[in-house]
Amino acid sequence: MATLPLADDSGSLWYDEYGDGRPLVFVHGGWMNGRSWRPQIDHFADEFRVVTIDVRGHGNTGATDRTRYSIELFADDLERLLARLEADGTRRDGARDDGAPILCGLSLGSMVVQEFLSRHPDRAAGAILAGAVRSMPPVGLPAGMKPLVSPTPAVSTSLSMAGPRTTFRSLLYSIRATTGGPWLSVDPAVRSTAMDAVGEISSAEFRKVFDALFRYEPPSLTGVSTPTLVVHGEQEAQPVVRQGERIAAAVDDGRHLTLGDAGHLVNQDRPRAFNDIGEKFLGGLAAV
Repeated sequence: MATLPLADDSGSLWYDEYGDGRPLVFVHGGWMNGRSWRPQIDHFADEFRVVTIDVRGHGNTGATDRTRYSIELFADDLERLLARLEADGTRRDGARDDGAPILCGLSLGSMVVQEFLSRHPDRAAGAILAGAVRSMPPVGLPAGMKPLVSPTPAVSTSLSMAGPRTTFRSLLYSIRATTGGPWLSVDPAVRSTAMDAVGEISSAEFRKVFDALFRYEPPSLTGVSTPTLVVHGEQEAQPVVRQGERIAAAVDDGRHLTLGDAGHLVNQDRPRAFNDIGEKFLGGLAAV
């Protein structure tokens, strides 16, 4: 793994690199880590310079000195990483990496990528948003209502009394009650691995990540010219799917696909299908 000192001197961002070529940067979901992209690393590293990161509060990056996190802060970190990749853009064979980066984000990671796209509408060569969500909750609330209905105090109490695993499981149960199915993943092994990742996160970091998710107010993506593919599993919560459809409709070149027999962690539930549609999408991108 490599590390990148964060701009606010609060810690270091940990990331991994595999292969050579155009940078293909993966941003994981909330309370996961870069290892969640293993099926994509194995598939794409022969053609791309695959980069996975551990977002603040997660994985090897772990806790930082910031008392509050935000999606905007995570996007700042992504910008810093991309600057590092551009500055260090040499391949292992000594040649230069060629082309603008491609970004792929899942859930929380999809928010980070959307924030980046809103700031830089044409800087990325392409974007794949898996389990894409615009806001939490995934339904619109009247202006000023979010602070009044925030579940953060209840989450904080649960974390103090029961810890991250039980708190995360309670969140899953509440979502499953609205979907009627195994929302997170249809594969018990994938769910187990996800729970292991949650168990690596402290209660304090879990709380900061949850707060970042809930407080985020998504920007308009109108005018974003980056080709964007939005992918959901058929077991995804319908309000989230509707948000994904709006993302695809908002950008200039967007499309939305649903994969059967898959939940929120669609890249792990259907890795071969996800990789195939990702490869087709990436193959259609114009050279930049």
